[in-house]
Amino acid sequence: MLLLMQGSAYLLGLGASVLVLDLCFLYLVAALAVRLLGSARSPGQAFNPQWLATIAVDVVAFSALQFLQGGNINYTPLFALPILLAAVLGTLPLAMGTAATVTLLLLTDAWWMSVAMPADTTPRFLQAALTGSGLFIVALLAHQLAVRLTREEALAQRHAAEARIQTRVNQLVIENLNDGVLVVDSQGRVRAANPAARHLVDGDLPARRTPTKLTDEGAWKPLAQLADMTFAQGSMPTTDVDLDFAGLPSVYLKVRTQLAAAGTEGTGNLCVMFLQDRRDVEARVREEKLAAMGRMSAAVAHEIRNPLAAVAQANALLEEDLDSPARHQLTRMIRHNTERLARIVDEILDVARVEHLNTGNGGTAVTLDEAIQVISADWIHQNPQAMRLDLRLTGGPIRARFDADHLRRVLINLLDNARRYAAHAEPIELSTVVGGVGHPELRVWSDGPPLEQAVRRHLFEPFFSSQSRSSGLGLYICRELCERHQAHITYDRTARKPFGQPTWGNEFCVRFEPADVHEHAAPTGARPSAPT
Repeated sequence: MLLLMQGSAYLLGLGASVLVLDLCFLYLVAALAVRLLGSARSPGQAFNPQWLATIAVDVVAFSALQFLQGGNINYTPLFALPILLAAVLGTLPLAMGTAATVTLLLLTDAWWMSVAMPADTTPRFLQAALTGSGLFIVALLAHQLAVRLTREEALAQRHAAEARIQTRVNQLVIENLNDGVLVVDSQGRVRAANPAARHLVDGDLPARRTPTKLTDEGAWKPLAQLADMTFAQGSMPTTDVDLDFAGLPSVYLKVRTQLAAAGTEGTGNLCVMFLQDRRDVEARVREEKLAAMGRMSAAVAHEIRNPLAAVAQANALLEEDLDSPARHQLTRMIRHNTERLARIVDEILDVARVEHLNTGNGGTAVTLDEAIQVISADWIHQNPQAMRLDLRLTGGPIRARFDADHLRRVLINLLDNARRYAAHAEPIELSTVVGGVGHPELRVWSDGPPLEQAVRRHLFEPFFSSQSRSSGLGLYICRELCERHQAHITYDRTARKPFGQPTWGNEFCVRFEPADVHEHAAPTGARPSAPT
């Protein structure tokens, strides 16, 4: 702008000096050099040579223009530019120093003009003093405003960063919630839905789609009505909602709604729906009731144990003094039922013990075939009237990561279960194999009818049994003990060919973790002969 103004004055013959024209050209070159060669610097942090050099060039250039122009044009207002530059981008000492330098230059110019024209001395000094005072005030106020704006900007940036982090945290929390979260506006449009909500509303079938508006699908209308009631009343208690899709399985939900901003009116408010699968909620309630019942059962079993032992001992003493066969039959009935009660009490207490076990002893290993021979022999000895047992062991030193006492408990429960539900046409088959990736497996097979689907779903749950005379704890204890040692127990319907013709039966398979080389084998006390 200065070069254009001075060039126009020179071409129009208005008395512009060539020296002033050259000075404006040099000032343009200096400005371009700073623009091209200068680097971005944070303002107001510390002394900065780049800002100081820029301000110095401005002050020198404007002072030279004021001196060379000879009074035809007043360049004093241009001095506000370097002062504002120092106040906004530099430190307070730099701003005040620039204002002091400009004030001294103005006073020097007034003194020089007073030497040339002594008649106008007082007005020139007064004007220079007032201008200098104004420049000091401008420098101070501009710097204070710049510092405050810088502080507010830093605070805003920090709050924005915290808001972004909090927003991301909220998104992660909502996305990983097991409960569905659905955000709906007053027009029924879905503004947001986490994966759990999309799964609950859509289901797993591709025929369903994530809603963009709750009124687009007939099955979603109960949710739309619930949202309208929420906007009208402010919030709704937990409500059961059934989504009936044509030709597809229905979805049963528990829905709790709440407005995003309580008490806010207008279309800008949002309704937040919290969705839960009603079947999962009922399952959790059943688990809590089952856990409470288990604790109560354990306490009752502990209290029953001592009186039951006293009844059994008294019955044994009474049986010694009786001569009548009819009365002996009564005492046998008492002994049989007390033994049955004692087994139930032991099973209930076993459940309590299993729940307090650690996650398995990583340093204990058992030689599987030897342990199975000993346990099966003991089971045959304790159950002389039981059906035949067919052992099919690998014969090799298969070692599994399992506690020997816990293995005994698991195998005894599986053998008792096989004897109880077998058809007794074929012997119980007890075998060991090495499965995939070197995992040892124990399999207990017995003939018998297939289990109903409802029974299979609850097979390993506590207190579940298809017979009224069973406590329903045997398979649950097996599963808990297996989980403590990172083993897995499964049930399957398989066939065996003992005489060429396939015979279908029920098989329980326990898949063990292989024992590491550093683990030591637990003592099993194996006997050399295998039971048959």
